[in-house]
Amino acid sequence: MLLKIIICLILGYIFGCFSTGYFVGKLNKVDIRKYGSGNIGTTNALRTLGAKAGSITLLGDAIKAVIPMMLVRFLIFADYDFVELMTMYTGLGVVIGHNYPFWLKFKGGKGIAATGGVMATFDPLIIPIGLPLFIIVVAITRYVSVGSLFVAVLFPIWICIRHPGDLHMLIVALIFMTLAFIKHQSNIRRLMNGTENKIGQKVTIDNKEAK
Repeated sequence: MLLKIIICLILGYIFGCFSTGYFVGKLNKVDIRKYGSGNIGTTNALRTLGAKAGSITLLGDAIKAVIPMMLVRFLIFADYDFVELMTMYTGLGVVIGHNYPFWLKFKGGKGIAATGGVMATFDPLIIPIGLPLFIIVVAITRYVSVGSLFVAVLFPIWICIRHPGDLHMLIVALIFMTLAFIKHQSNIRRLMNGTENKIGQKVTIDNKEAK
């Protein structure tokens, strides 16, 4: 099993290193790492480049989790008894690659869109529950970071509900949650200080760079 886990993590990491927000920024002649939070994820793409760029980044970061997980589930390890667990590890590799892409000096996004893609691919039944709850949390608090952390906490809870007694899956889900909290440390500090940016706040782009 260990070799299969390593294969899944590596495959996921390769896909995860496709930093959608960075490429979307470059297409708009902007390095979004220099603006806003300096993050290459959906939220900073939205604030820096607008709704279209944010949507493309969100979709791209989610799809890059879907593809390798589907390959593992239906092709690479389709006949393996623990294929669901292997898809989770593949998704974990995607999130690690997204958060720490080697080619960007390991400075990537915060992994929530990728984690959402992992959750939806792993168990589509979470979509009609998790997505509305995320929207409600963000709408009430006006903080994307709070909604993001809510998604991270939801994953292990969902595993407990859908796969009761499966300690291995729960541990992997808790790793997803831990990664999210690690990448959101600055957001958590700003939330505690009351200085966190609310949804809808824009970032001013230097016209010289956009040219």
